[in-house]
Amino acid sequence: MEHPGFFERAGPFDLEQVAEHLGAEIGRRNGADGSGGQRGRRLVDVRPLDRAGPEDLSFFDNRKYLDQLRGTQAGACLVAPRDVDHVPAGTVALVLEAPYRGFAKALFLFYPGARTPLVWTLDGQGAAGVPTQEGAGGAARIHPSARLETDVRIEPGAVIGPEAAIGAGTTIAAGAVIGARVWIGRDGYVGPNASLTHALLGDRVIVHAGAQIGQDGFGFAMGPEGHLKVPQIGRVIIQDDVEIGAGTTIDRGALADTVIGEGTKIDNLVQIGHNVVIGRHCVLVGMVGISGSTTLGDFVVMGGNSGCAGHIHVGSGAQIAGACKVNSDVPAGARYGGVPGRPFKEWAREIATLKRLARRGS
Repeated sequence: MEHPGFFERAGPFDLEQVAEHLGAEIGRRNGADGSGGQRGRRLVDVRPLDRAGPEDLSFFDNRKYLDQLRGTQAGACLVAPRDVDHVPAGTVALVLEAPYRGFAKALFLFYPGARTPLVWTLDGQGAAGVPTQEGAGGAARIHPSARLETDVRIEPGAVIGPEAAIGAGTTIAAGAVIGARVWIGRDGYVGPNASLTHALLGDRVIVHAGAQIGQDGFGFAMGPEGHLKVPQIGRVIIQDDVEIGAGTTIDRGALADTVIGEGTKIDNLVQIGHNVVIGRHCVLVGMVGISGSTTLGDFVVMGGNSGCAGHIHVGSGAQIAGACKVNSDVPAGARYGGVPGRPFKEWAREIATLKRLARRGS
C-alpha cells in the first residue's frame, strides 16, 4: 500500500502566479521575454534541484550546489541576480534578492497546511469515536482509522493517531505518542513517552524512552525583517534493525527525507538535523550532533560528543574521535580527531608537540 503522505498540496499554479506571489522577476536568461517561451507553464510541486522535473519549482542559494543548478530539470528555479546565467536553458529563472526566503514563501503557497502537523482532537473520552484500550493505571487511545496487526501491545496512556499503522509483535509503551499516518513495522518497540510524527519505521526498530522523531527541522530564512519559518514537508525514514537511544531527536526533512540506514545504532541524547542521510550499520555514541543535509556512508563511527557541520559528506568506514568537530568532507576509511577535525595522526602529532612546548616553557 502506498503511503498517503503527511501534507496536502495546493495548486498547481501558473508561473506568473508564483512569480507575483513571491515578488520575483521572470529572469532574462532563457528568451527575449525572460521565460524561454514558457509563460503559462504550470508548476505542481516544490522539489530539490537534483529531483525536480519540468512541473516543479526549485531554488538555489548555496554555491556548493552550483553543479546541481546547472544540471537541474526543474520547470522554474528561484535564484539571485548573480546566478541567472547558470540556470539551464530548459528552466525558467525566477529572480529575487533572497531566494531562500522566496523558497519559504513558495512552500507556504504549495503546502498551506505545513505550518503545523495534521491536527486531530482528543477530549476526555478520546477523539470523536476513538476507542480506548483499558489497562492498569489508565487507557490507551487508538484512533478508529489506525491499523494494528495481530499481537500489537499498547500500554496504558499511549496514543495512536489517525491512519497510523503498526506491525505484528510491536510494543508501544506507556505514554508514547504515534502521530497521524506514522507507519511502524513488525517486532519493534517504542519506549515510554517517545513521540513519532511524519515517520516511517521498518521492522525490529527499537526507540528508547523519550526519543523525539519527526518534528520540524530547524529551518529559517533569516533577514533584516526577521526570521521566516521554512516549512518542513519531508519525512523521517528509519530502516530495519535500527536502535535509537533515550532522549535522541531526529528532525524530519525540509524537502527530501531524513534517512537512518539499516542496522545503525544511535546512543542517548543524539541530535540529527533535517535532511541528514546516515548509511547502514553506523554507530553514533552519546551527544553526537549532525547538522542538516550532511550524509554519512556505511559503517561510520562517531565518538561521544563529536559533531558534523552541515552539507558535508563522511565517507564509508570513517571514524570520528570523541569531541571531534568536523567541518569539511571526510574521506572513506579516514580517522579524524580534534577541533576542527583533521586526520588522526596529524592531530596526535600536534598534541604531542604542544605538550613538549609546554614542558619546555615550564
